[in-house]
Amino acid sequence: MKLLITGASGLYGSKLAELALLRGIEVFSCDVQELPVCGNFVKFDVSDKGLVDEAFRRVKPDVVVHAATLTDVDKCELNKELAWSVNVAGTRNIVEGSLTADSFLVYISTDYVFNGKKGYYKETDEPDPINYYGITKLKAEDLVKNSGVAYCIGRPSVIYGSTPAAAKVNFALWLIETLQKGGRAKIVTDQWNTPTLNTNLAEMTLEIVERKLTGIFHLCGATRVSRFQFAQLIAETFNLDKGLIDPVESSMFSWPAKRPADSSLDTSKAQRVLQNKPLEIGEALQRLKVELSQKGR
Repeated sequence: MKLLITGASGLYGSKLAELALLRGIEVFSCDVQELPVCGNFVKFDVSDKGLVDEAFRRVKPDVVVHAATLTDVDKCELNKELAWSVNVAGTRNIVEGSLTADSFLVYISTDYVFNGKKGYYKETDEPDPINYYGITKLKAEDLVKNSGVAYCIGRPSVIYGSTPAAAKVNFALWLIETLQKGGRAKIVTDQWNTPTLNTNLAEMTLEIVERKLTGIFHLCGATRVSRFQFAQLIAETFNLDKGLIDPVESSMFSWPAKRPADSSLDTSKAQRVLQNKPLEIGEALQRLKVELSQKGR
């Protein structure tokens, strides 16, 4: 099997490539930056249709996992043209390439397609994004669904993992490093998610790829927590001082983009269908601890 991954230097894409190679899959890791990646590196910007088309003609992938996206919520709000170019036009280019190559497409979306008024969203709930990032991701979902390509849409939530990726440190690593240095961390109590260990997400994705499962799946952690609760659980798992974590409300931050108050996702469909199931947060954090210890951290 030839697997092409966009956004392959990111936290999720890099882990997916690593695990796919271990299963003997031929991996083509695509990114705009020449960062260390697993498998065969293919350099292209998803918003450049010519480069995308050329890569698809050359690789002829059996499966495409489209994870490349502009995830900075505030940047999307401040630079809507760039957000549309990457998240929507870029997805259109990947969809068209997948159609030409007759590839199975897995599109990685987000919990931010929901407005956050209800929480614990099912795949059948109506999306209603409240920021431009969410708007672009929902538009991209619609492009995928209406294209005629064989597809699966996966929605994760607050991805974290043991390795900094694409020159960015994820929430869990940032908090661990901050607390280890004795620094204080202001964490909001009024935002709820279902945090997702990148390894768990990659394992679920590979099962979807191998079984060619179609439709929409909420591919995230199985536990709904506030950001503050998540931070406390991280501190407990790593024997760090919870007293350094200060509970605050999101109103104290002047973010350009609105955040949904509760964008947690219901994983009952994935729990029912997949053998690699969404992890409860305690188990996921223990796996994170093991992964970090293996890296000598």
